[in-house]
Amino acid sequence: MLTVQNITYIHPDKELLFDNISFSIATHQKAALIGNNGSGKSTMLKLISNLLIPHSGKITVEGKVYYVPQVIGQYNEQTVAEALLIADKLKAFYDILDGKATEENMTLLDDDWTIEDRVCTALEFWDLQHIDLLQPMANLSGGQKNKVFLAGIQIHEPDLILLDEPSNHLDNTARKKLYDFIKETKATLLIVSHDRQLLNTLDQMLELSNKGIKTYGGNYEFYVEQKNIEQETLLQNINNREKELRKAREKERETTERQQRLDARGKKKSEKAGIPRIKMNTLRNNAENSTSKLKGAHAEKISGIQQDLTDLRNKRPEQDKMKLGFSESTLHQGKVLVELQQVNVKYSANHLWSSPITYQLRSGERILIKGDNGSGKTTLAKIILGELVPHTGAVTNNLRKTSYIDQDYSLINNTLTVYEQAQEYNTDALQEHDIKIRLNRFLFDNDTWNKPCSTLSGGERMRLALCCLTIDQEAPELIVLDEPTNNLDIQNIIILTSAINDYTGTLIVISHDESFLNDIGLTNEIHVERNVKNA
Repeated sequence: MLTVQNITYIHPDKELLFDNISFSIATHQKAALIGNNGSGKSTMLKLISNLLIPHSGKITVEGKVYYVPQVIGQYNEQTVAEALLIADKLKAFYDILDGKATEENMTLLDDDWTIEDRVCTALEFWDLQHIDLLQPMANLSGGQKNKVFLAGIQIHEPDLILLDEPSNHLDNTARKKLYDFIKETKATLLIVSHDRQLLNTLDQMLELSNKGIKTYGGNYEFYVEQKNIEQETLLQNINNREKELRKAREKERETTERQQRLDARGKKKSEKAGIPRIKMNTLRNNAENSTSKLKGAHAEKISGIQQDLTDLRNKRPEQDKMKLGFSESTLHQGKVLVELQQVNVKYSANHLWSSPITYQLRSGERILIKGDNGSGKTTLAKIILGELVPHTGAVTNNLRKTSYIDQDYSLINNTLTVYEQAQEYNTDALQEHDIKIRLNRFLFDNDTWNKPCSTLSGGERMRLALCCLTIDQEAPELIVLDEPTNNLDIQNIIILTSAINDYTGTLIVISHDESFLNDIGLTNEIHVERNVKNA
């Protein structure tokens, strides 16, 4: 079905992304392309879709290809029908029904007399039946835009489906439909995703990295098991090489000391025997050469072990190299931070929520705000933070210090460099070297300190945001995470999870990522339901 042979891709700025990549996917197979941010996963999908041209290599696809992109803002100026690539065909179809059976219209329709039925069925399946095909994509929410492109699968009936982060922006209801579709479809799938629940519906993992591509048979859980075995082996190899290094250094020391003792005894014997000076010099030179050769042999062996050890350590996952550490929360557990009494807000002429919300948020809680797309989850979070005032009800807010982290990590100032951004949170007058030590802990080395924040990836923005919170003298009493995993790869989700589990304050989360939610120890949830009058 799909064969990728010796593909090399070079960015327009001449930077090599990947080199000599080869893999294949059989007909009806359902595979994931996984890897860290920046490894080239989205680029690979665009190459297979023929949206980009490789520097070298060959891609062979049997059948029709359909591609669902991750970034969809570039379609805002198009109508829904144009984004779905059906505008001309639908117009021809309606023109023919209206009696305009011109040769041009018949060619555009290409005997596809079921196009209207497929469009209606697909839109209804994704709860988009009220969407006007002629309206601009810009009028739709992120979740609706994503569902438009997913609806295109049923409309175009492709043989090979390429999905780039397809569960982004989808609520739980839409995610379940996506998972069910993936399980039931007979089409061949290649999916880029950080959604571990989705990845567990697939039967092959293709791991793309700067070392090439590696295939793991099985779903994501099986892949994790295999990676754990590899990491245990790697750790054992590191330990073994560390032992070898210690033994080699001890052997070098013992050998050098023994040789020095032998040389000293030989010199004394020579002096007692009255050996001529010239002969003495020759013997001394021979001893020095012998010692030098021994040192050289040991140094070469030690250098080889050190290089092997460095190579092995560099293979460790990034999260194993990173040091986390939030300052302890000063609040005692259970103190009421925010109290909501019969809170609601107006949307047009009606209330947003079907029922007003009453809740006491206590320190130390980990709360999920749950609801479908458009139900007002972010609105409720901002009321709790004191950024919005409800139209009805009362709010008592005892919060002193909070932090709101959205999916774009907007607390990062794009006009600053990495170091300048960290300095913005330096409330404890830390010295420059202390700030840079903290940055190093979050994997920002000296090559990145002057890097503009505007160029950071989603994972880098997340790590810098966490670094800023740990630099601040006082940790926030409350952290709100609003869809924080949407733009992260799996490695950075693990890093975020570790950081959040290291935080002792109060947490509010808005997320549809079930795996992430299961890993962060939630204690309660608030369910918001949209008023049907606003649906």
